[in-house]
Amino acid sequence: MAKRKGASAQGTDAPRDRVVYSEFSTARPAALQRGVQDLPPAQQSLKVEVSRKGRGGKTVTIVSGFQHRPETLATLLKKLKAQCGSGGTVKEATVEIQGDHAQTLLTVLQKQGYSVKRSGG
Repeated sequence: MAKRKGASAQGTDAPRDRVVYSEFSTARPAALQRGVQDLPPAQQSLKVEVSRKGRGGKTVTIVSGFQHRPETLATLLKKLKAQCGSGGTVKEATVEIQGDHAQTLLTVLQKQGYSVKRSGG
């Protein structure tokens, strides 16, 4: 009788997914990751642009240049989505709001103290 691949010597079918040693791991512990400075709004310069590239023809307003922690960006995103009345997401250091809301986002972010410029057409 042949042993199945992955079966242990006792005959049980326990999976062998335990990592014993990994020199080049893709997962980094939280202690080794770089911290992101949470700068005040007056020290940040943001870019607002409207794009359709890679989204199946859907218009998205992109705000980039944030230097905040992910938790701070999530609360800011919630406020911006409520102001625009649409959905959105945070991807890395950019905020994406569904639809063409560039002018609305410019005024809302300027009222909060950010230095904001319109980019693109």
